[in-house]
Amino acid sequence: MFNVALYKRGMQGSWKMLVIFDPELGSALDELAAAMPQLMAMVGMNPADTTLVGFMSAYLYGFIMLVFPMVFSILCANRLIAQQVDRGSMAYLLAAPVKRSSVAFTQMKVLAGGIFALVAYATVLGVVSCEAFFPGELEIGKFLLLNVGVLCLQLFIGGICFFCSCVFSSTKYSVGFGAGVPALAFVIQMLANAGPALDGAKYATFFTLFDPNGVTAGEAGALWGMAVLFAGALLLFGGAIAVFSKKDLHI
Repeated sequence: MFNVALYKRGMQGSWKMLVIFDPELGSALDELAAAMPQLMAMVGMNPADTTLVGFMSAYLYGFIMLVFPMVFSILCANRLIAQQVDRGSMAYLLAAPVKRSSVAFTQMKVLAGGIFALVAYATVLGVVSCEAFFPGELEIGKFLLLNVGVLCLQLFIGGICFFCSCVFSSTKYSVGFGAGVPALAFVIQMLANAGPALDGAKYATFFTLFDPNGVTAGEAGALWGMAVLFAGALLLFGGAIAVFSKKDLHI
């Protein structure tokens, strides 16, 4: 069911989007937080404690590690399926003795592998940087758990993007819905963070399932949220493969 040649081709097209990511923005964010505290709270950059892992949880995992990988998933998912269908190049893949399910499964692994690599890169860079500049201050166990949580979230977002890419044969609609759904969810989350009056809006977005402060504190609700996101990702990816395997491509 897994096509090695197709996987290598997909990864070769994705690596450039991975290497541009740089999560080392701490000092600039400190200055922005002091100047616009309400704005920073809206995007989730509101430290719950003064520990190093609390700082990273707020400034990296309240916004940067949510948005940057999301953009990667939107672009990568569209390129792997919908763009190839739209341009007609998918016809060459399907002309070979390869099942549609194998093509979709392989492309899904490209996307999931890219998301994993991106989170792993940020994790390693975070640990190495903290140990180099603040030796012994980072609670590595909590930090690793935090990254598992963001991985679950980004796989869920990737599942949404990949599902849209498999459902729609046009890049216009694939990007429109693949980007629109997570972007709208993030905007709703920002509104929920704006103040008590809009707090109820948090129940309308899946971003609420990822609670960085709750994860680092080991709260049961936050851990269950991670599990729900991972389960949702599996369902979305599985549904995407099933849809692509049966759809009429007109190619």
